Amino acid sequence: MRWLAAWMACIVVMLVLDAAWIGGIAQPVYQQGIGHLMAEQFDGVAAAAFYLMYGVALMVFAVAPGGVTTPWRGTLARGALFGLFAYATYDLTNMATLRDWPLAMSLMDMAWGSMASLAAVAGGKSVFDRIGRRR
Repeated sequence: MRWLAAWMACIVVMLVLDAAWIGGIAQPVYQQGIGHLMAEQFDGVAAAAFYLMYGVALMVFAVAPGGVTTPWRGTLARGALFGLFAYATYDLTNMATLRDWPLAMSLMDMAWGSMASLAAVAGGKSVFDRIGRRR
C-alpha cells in the first residue's frame, strides 16, 4: 500500500502541474516553436502510458531507490536530476534530429522537467514516509 500510494502521489502531482504548464503557461511557446508538429487531437492513451511509467521511474530512482526511503535532500536532488535528464533526452534528441527545433523551448522544457519532477518526488516521498511511520 505504501508504494502504491506514493506512486499515485507522484503521478497526481505531475498531472496537476503538467495540466497547468502544458494547458496554459507553455502553450503559446510550444505553439510558436513547434505548432506545425502538434497533433490536432490529444492522445490520452499515450499520455496515460507516460504518467504511469514516469511515476514508476520517479519511485525507483528518486523516492525509494533500492526499496528504502532516503533523506529528503538526496531524494529531491535525484528527482530534479532525473527530470532534467529525462526531459533533456527528449529535447536534445529532437534538436539533433528535427529541423528548426527551438533551443529556447528546449531549455525551458528541461528546466520544467527538473522542477516538476522535484515537486512530484516531494509529493511521493511525503506519502511514502508518512505511511512508513504508521507501521
